Amino acid sequence: MITYSGSFKAAAVQAEPVWLDADATIDKSIALMAEASRNGAGLITFPETFVPGYPWWLWLDSPAWGMQFVGRYHENSISLDSPRFQRLLDGARRHGINVVMGFSEQSGGSLYMAQATISAEGELVGARRKLKPTFVERTVYGEGDGSDLVVHDVAGIGRVGALCCWEHLQPLTKYAMYGMDEQVHVASWPSFSVYKGAAYALGAEVNTSASRMYAVEGQCFVIAPCALVGDAGMELFCDTPMKEQLLQRGGGFARIFGPDGSPLAEPLTEDEEGILYADIDLSAIPLAKAAADPVGHYSRPDVTRLLLNRTRRRPVEETRPAPEQIEEIPAEPAAV
Repeated sequence: MITYSGSFKAAAVQAEPVWLDADATIDKSIALMAEASRNGAGLITFPETFVPGYPWWLWLDSPAWGMQFVGRYHENSISLDSPRFQRLLDGARRHGINVVMGFSEQSGGSLYMAQATISAEGELVGARRKLKPTFVERTVYGEGDGSDLVVHDVAGIGRVGALCCWEHLQPLTKYAMYGMDEQVHVASWPSFSVYKGAAYALGAEVNTSASRMYAVEGQCFVIAPCALVGDAGMELFCDTPMKEQLLQRGGGFARIFGPDGSPLAEPLTEDEEGILYADIDLSAIPLAKAAADPVGHYSRPDVTRLLLNRTRRRPVEETRPAPEQIEEIPAEPAAV
């Protein structure tokens, strides 16, 4: 049975990563966990690929120019069974705070845009991958699958789900999440810094609206952490005046919305690092759903329904014969 009682304080990070340096960014992340915990937060959320930062070089020049970053980026992406990831688990446990972390996941020779939900006891509740990296992101990252659409029960928080960036523009993906009785949604963004004034759809107004609309459609709380680009990012990625025009400082637009779409936290300026806080009361959700629950009383499954394939996609499947199916080979006769 789904309950709608309980309250906690949520935190959304707006900060610049330590670019292409997993260890230093994890240090910064744990320091932010400590700060949020001291301020009474029960949940802290981080931007898309916060560890080791979003690969902005993809948007600025040719693939050949960007190859200079690929080896370093791969080395600073983290796997779920690595000592680096264990540090994140330990940080959550030490500071007694639930965490949703955005990171570049290394799995063998491939990378994925991942989000991990970590309990306040330092246990991995679950990890997911972005289903479809957007546009040039597909030159670096692989795709997730249907098993990456999941909502977790997190003690003291509620039913928590997460998506990255333009997954919030995928109507069927959102509808699948709504159908899992999501109460608290983490919308992780990389920053709205690229092509300002030239590509309106990539800007803050459209994408913060996507977070807000998710709250209204799903009648859930949306915590939307967002990174920013500061002097360090500009120095790393922008070696020409043209690139300084394509990627600009700032872009931080962290937000927190209630299940009726109302803003719950005062925003920071787009170039300011910090943490947004809001008090979350799950009892507000049934009030929002009373008017329009798109996967409940406001749905028409006799007209439109969603087919969701939750099967994990594996490139290699091993099959082994049962013991009784193994034919014994007679021993060779001994030589005379």
